Amino acid sequence: MKTASKEVSAVSLVQEALEKAHRYQDDYRIFTWINDAAIERAKEIDARIANGEGVGCLAGVPFAIKDNFLCPAGETTASALILNGFTSPVTATAVKRLEAEGAIVIGRTNLDAFAHGSSTENSYYGPTKNSKDLGRVAGGSSGGSAVAVALGIVPFATGTDTGGSIRQPASFNGVYGIKPTYGTISRYGVVAMTSSLDCVGFFAKDAADLDLLMQVCAGRDSYDMTTLPDYYGQEPVKDGTKKIGIIKDFDNDAVAPEIRDALKRKVELLQNKGHEIIELEMPALKYALAAYYIITPAEVSSNLSRHDGIRYGYRSEKSEHLGELYENTRGEGFMPENKRRIMIGNFVLSSGFYDAYYLKAAKARTLIIKEYNKAFAQCDFILTPVSPNPAFKLGEKVNDPVAMYLEDVMSVSLNLAGVPGLTIPAGQTAEGLDLGLQLVGPRRSDQGLIKFATEMEEA
Repeated sequence: MKTASKEVSAVSLVQEALEKAHRYQDDYRIFTWINDAAIERAKEIDARIANGEGVGCLAGVPFAIKDNFLCPAGETTASALILNGFTSPVTATAVKRLEAEGAIVIGRTNLDAFAHGSSTENSYYGPTKNSKDLGRVAGGSSGGSAVAVALGIVPFATGTDTGGSIRQPASFNGVYGIKPTYGTISRYGVVAMTSSLDCVGFFAKDAADLDLLMQVCAGRDSYDMTTLPDYYGQEPVKDGTKKIGIIKDFDNDAVAPEIRDALKRKVELLQNKGHEIIELEMPALKYALAAYYIITPAEVSSNLSRHDGIRYGYRSEKSEHLGELYENTRGEGFMPENKRRIMIGNFVLSSGFYDAYYLKAAKARTLIIKEYNKAFAQCDFILTPVSPNPAFKLGEKVNDPVAMYLEDVMSVSLNLAGVPGLTIPAGQTAEGLDLGLQLVGPRRSDQGLIKFATEMEEA
């Protein structure tokens, strides 16, 4: 990651990023807003360097934020009409910590509205295109951030991961993406989706950059009571060979042959390096997708109830009384997937159905946590596919919610268990589409995951 110095100016770094952002925007629809005023911030960094003042470890580094991170720069819309016109009075803790080290926001990236989706096709601004094929999806919900890094516009970008929303687009675009242990990075100032599952993470071109970003952003935040103590970088990481688990349940015909081949190649590489491969049976994971799509809509229905057209954001002009204002504002302002999840969430929480659906999903979540604990008693890390397929064609699944949900079948269990996952690039298909795999570790093994990914990268 190139930082500003007396030899390389912050202005030149930011100018290059902005030029690329504008050049790629029309074709790829990466950004919801581009911050041309970032040049002024870059000039300030250069002036501090010239005066011999201290600058942070990310001095002058341009980066992009997923458009569900609050900060006063630009409108925070979460790619939904209902937040159109909203400018935040606060700054997300993660953004604040990055800026404190000298990093410069050059734009906001596109996402599935309110992060509801696996393709970035549910955005009010239209879909972001895959970095290798304009006819295919970027993945989601953090598709814009993944493509911004893949195309070299910025060296890193922020994302959020509730069920694979960093790992899957990272896989589809050939970059690294980390979903940390739940609570590692503060969620303060991030538009909530599923509060018990949401994680703040990053996209980058290599694992070493992820390590630096984690060191900057991890740790307690008084504004977020779910944050963990600052363990990242404080606990020793053991060297030597590892025991790597492979989940037998994921090796089936539902997984594309290109992905199975990529997994086989990585396994052979690990074995050649002396690591031990252990086959795992994790039968409880078959409940993960069903549990996720009960728990997530339940929390979504609560979190989205605050958007009513009264206090901030979009307001329908067609209304004559209060009830009609709520109805029209939400009807016009939410995307179809937002409405679907609100309806499902209210249903599973309603009287007479709570025990039949939500309570069972919560019990299944406990089983999944125990399943991972059992697996990590046998191995150090787990290596699995991120998604059963490479990037699919635009429009292929948008009218089939179940098919879209099945794209998350291998990623959602990590969020339910609160364990970290890291997407690593794993080659390409014959058509040139990127493939990725995910390394999974026990809770608080984030630094070890990144270190092991770095060793695999070097190999």
